[in-house]
Amino acid sequence: MVSDRESLSLRPGGRLAPVTFREPTDNHAADVRDLIALCPQLDRNSLYCALLLCSDFADTCVLAERAGEVVGWLATYRRPREPSTLFIWQIAVHPEVRNTGVGKGLIVSALNRPSCESVRHIEATVTLSNTASKLLFAGVARDLRAPIRQAVRFDRDIHLKGEHESEYTIAIGPIVRSTSPASMPSGLRSHCLNKETTMTDRSAPDGGDEFAIFNHLESEVRSYARRFPVVFARARGAQLFARDGTAYLDFLMGCSSLNYGHNPPELKAALADYIASDGITHGLDLYNEAKEAFLQEFHETILMPRKLDYVMQFPGPTGANAVEAALKLARKITGRPNIIAFTNGFHGVTLGALSCTGNGYHRAAAGQLLGGVTRLPYDDYLGSAVDTADYFDHLLSDPSSGVDAPAAVIVETVQGEGGLNVAGTAWLQKVAAIARRHGALLIIDDIQAGVGRTDAFFSFEAAGLRPDIVTMAKSISGYGLPMALVLIDRQLDKWQPGEHNGTFRGNCHAFVTARAALENFWRTGSLAASVEKKGNLLKNRLEQIAQKYDPSRVSAKGRGMMRGIDLKFGEVAGKVIIAAFQNGLILEAAGPKDEVVKCLPPLVIGEDQLSQGLDILEYAIDSVIGNRPITAA
Repeated sequence: MVSDRESLSLRPGGRLAPVTFREPTDNHAADVRDLIALCPQLDRNSLYCALLLCSDFADTCVLAERAGEVVGWLATYRRPREPSTLFIWQIAVHPEVRNTGVGKGLIVSALNRPSCESVRHIEATVTLSNTASKLLFAGVARDLRAPIRQAVRFDRDIHLKGEHESEYTIAIGPIVRSTSPASMPSGLRSHCLNKETTMTDRSAPDGGDEFAIFNHLESEVRSYARRFPVVFARARGAQLFARDGTAYLDFLMGCSSLNYGHNPPELKAALADYIASDGITHGLDLYNEAKEAFLQEFHETILMPRKLDYVMQFPGPTGANAVEAALKLARKITGRPNIIAFTNGFHGVTLGALSCTGNGYHRAAAGQLLGGVTRLPYDDYLGSAVDTADYFDHLLSDPSSGVDAPAAVIVETVQGEGGLNVAGTAWLQKVAAIARRHGALLIIDDIQAGVGRTDAFFSFEAAGLRPDIVTMAKSISGYGLPMALVLIDRQLDKWQPGEHNGTFRGNCHAFVTARAALENFWRTGSLAASVEKKGNLLKNRLEQIAQKYDPSRVSAKGRGMMRGIDLKFGEVAGKVIIAAFQNGLILEAAGPKDEVVKCLPPLVIGEDQLSQGLDILEYAIDSVIGNRPITAA
């Protein structure tokens, strides 16, 4: 039998009536014909054809019903010359239940029929323009852990006389079947006994037994897991694999903590060798070889070619640690308490960093006043007609503005969590000049936008800036290991010994992988060139998707390989993320209302996987906004 538990899950958070899979009867023929009429990509057949399918081919065809209404139809037959192959002629899913797993459920239900016990292969034909069908079959192959192939079957000119697009065979198999019904979800076990099977809503608040330990023992503060109800077991490259083996393309990448992908082999080998040689794991700030090697590599590969004279501070494991240290040092150097931060900025959720963060949801959790910060409008916050840098300068130049002279200006060149807002080069240069003129330090928060995410290693390189302080974390270790870094202009290193510290400022495993990442990816300009090329591909595809809709509803934004789609409403973006996840793509939302669907694929992703992920995203947007039905020819 075939076990495919996840394919029978309704949309998380949904409360749809149960969907039942069953054999059709001749009484269903008219309903089948009417359902197919709702799916414009399918050829419409006569009522007589539907009658034959619902009677003579009933043992391999499947109906999906909800509350007595036919909402899904699968027409299949076993090939007479190849009885181990199930040929899928048509799949139709009612628009009201699209993206709930009905399409996959129809196929799995057919495979679990006694008449299909010997089936080891699935075949269908699709046109290249039928993205919905291609994604559906790719998802079925992924869930069944079976290979999938594609080849021309019926040529447009040779076979179809130019009247129809060429049809391509989609072949899935061989399918490895479970020998024990006990390994199958309960709904499918009943179907093995030639009974009806029901798809029910598995999105109960407790998540079922699979998430019982998490729900019982982990704090309610968890967030990403709520969008992606799967237990992940392993990862490689651009993919995450669930416990049941299902593969997902990862365009979240630890929120840009995994720019080189999951478990990059060069870094894994370096770490494994270091551990095998009993290298030091935890070093506080003791002198050790792992840190020495990283310091030298970073200086020679990153700083020297850019003529940057920075010393490096290791403040602890996270980006917030780096921000806290930067703010504290700026105040110590200048003797001023005030910090300038910008609307929609995100710098962390510890109290000092949170004071600079704009997000009201996170700020509300502080439980106290968050002071010491003056917030000003980011570039284009008030529209293109208002130069907010001029406004900033005017405030600092007016002794009666009420804005105290700042110790520092902290800014992101691209606001990741704030919604992929991109600061213009001229604006950044002007802000840097204003800070210098008024005796304030310039802090660039490069925690998410740095390490190649926006083409160059630093996101501020294109603007020609020389910040006084740079904060880094996330992908600086290259392997997802906790590590944060503060780059300080050598003349501004005014710390006294131990004046700012942290127990885990000496993560030697992170030093090892960080050095290996620089050595393997940044000694030449090949990665930056590749990121620029793929960034343009990402930009063009997102703009093509956006151009299908009114700009007031959909727009593309971002920079480099830090881009996304602004859907204007958090509810819409949330539905798109869910639809994409159900088709094997992991994304996140950003922006003040979570209205931006953010794409952060690994910098090393192949163009084929990048295009595959964007196909899934495009279909998810079309299905949510464009009311596009799930159909298969």
